[in-house]
Amino acid sequence: MLSNALAGWMGRRNWHYGWAVVAATFLTMLVTAGAVGAPGVFIVPLEREFGWRTADISSALAIRFALFGLVAPFAAAFINRFGVRRMMLAAMSVVVSGLLLSLLMNQVWHLVLLWGVVVGLGTGLTAMVLGATVATRWFSHRRGLVLGFLTASSATGQLLFLPLLAHMTESLGWRVSLGFVCAMLVAAVTVVMLVMRERPSELGLPAYGDTAVAPPPPVAHGGLGQLLASPLVILRDVSGNATFWVLFATFFICGASTNGLIQTHFIALCGDYGMAAVAGASVLAMMGIFDFFGTVGSGWLSDRYDNRWLLFWYYGLRGLSLLALPFSDFSFYGLALFAMFYGLDWIATVPPTVKLVAERFGRERANVVFGWIFAGHQIGAASAAFGGGFSRTTFDTYLPAFFVAGALCLVAAGLVVSLRRTARA
Repeated sequence: MLSNALAGWMGRRNWHYGWAVVAATFLTMLVTAGAVGAPGVFIVPLEREFGWRTADISSALAIRFALFGLVAPFAAAFINRFGVRRMMLAAMSVVVSGLLLSLLMNQVWHLVLLWGVVVGLGTGLTAMVLGATVATRWFSHRRGLVLGFLTASSATGQLLFLPLLAHMTESLGWRVSLGFVCAMLVAAVTVVMLVMRERPSELGLPAYGDTAVAPPPPVAHGGLGQLLASPLVILRDVSGNATFWVLFATFFICGASTNGLIQTHFIALCGDYGMAAVAGASVLAMMGIFDFFGTVGSGWLSDRYDNRWLLFWYYGLRGLSLLALPFSDFSFYGLALFAMFYGLDWIATVPPTVKLVAERFGRERANVVFGWIFAGHQIGAASAAFGGGFSRTTFDTYLPAFFVAGALCLVAAGLVVSLRRTARA
């Protein structure tokens, strides 16, 4: 395998192979996130070609967001049973299949089935739990930094792809843009097949920062029913803990104020104010650049400071940014200021939240518990995706949805500091 030769080459230069695994995971999450965010560019073209309402298109995107999150805790169980590499390959194969079939769609139910159900299930298997699993298995030191880096890939992929897709859609049509996304997914599949390994012990290596090679834990055996039930058992165990519900609620608000609202509806919102789709997508790309540095920095900060207060500032600044956006007049300077403040904490909430989960629920259950909290994130995203479309269809404006999202972020800032500093499950 190429991974053996690459591991030897890196070892001779005193580079840990975990960084190659991180690079492959980063690419996978980047491209998959681009597939998740791409439909936001296609809302207006689909309205023009098929005559579908914004609310109809948003309902499919809401289903996709919901499944993207609800699959996460089960994805953690599948990764633990079948391995990271197999699940990454299976997930991207499902996504590519759904996107290719959607090139032939001409009914709303086709959109709901393919972009909602199929793409939602496929992308859910490579949700945030993938990054958390890779960071935990391959790194003992620098884990917060690695988690911030991988988390940044998700939001950055969603945002950096959009200007290119918007330009391609405007000049060549949405089907060509969708084909480009599929080609990028196939390229990521190739990298995963050649580079990805399950654990450092497969290559005779310790985790980064350790001195001894840790043997892999025994794989739990049992039927499909037992496998599917294990996340539900963990949910039952943690559902009586107030900390779980505070983190679930704040992540619900996080999803509603990011993926569901900005990612899905920002380009259409800019169009309502006379901005071209490419210009709106460029603002999103600017957010992606700030998000990358903000999220990596958040991972660094989460290793050093009280994660509750980090989340307080992230949610507070995000809420103020959303409340101020309608008063920016959508000028260049107003949108640039919004992109900076909003982009810096687009998804910077993930590293502190994961650290709080691991601290209060234990490392062994952290990925599944975080999977359930991430499900809350995506339910919030689904609510905002549908709510934004409903607001535009019913009131002919997105502004009520943005005001509600900004107010909810301020609520989340208050909720997170209600957690006791030393409380543990």
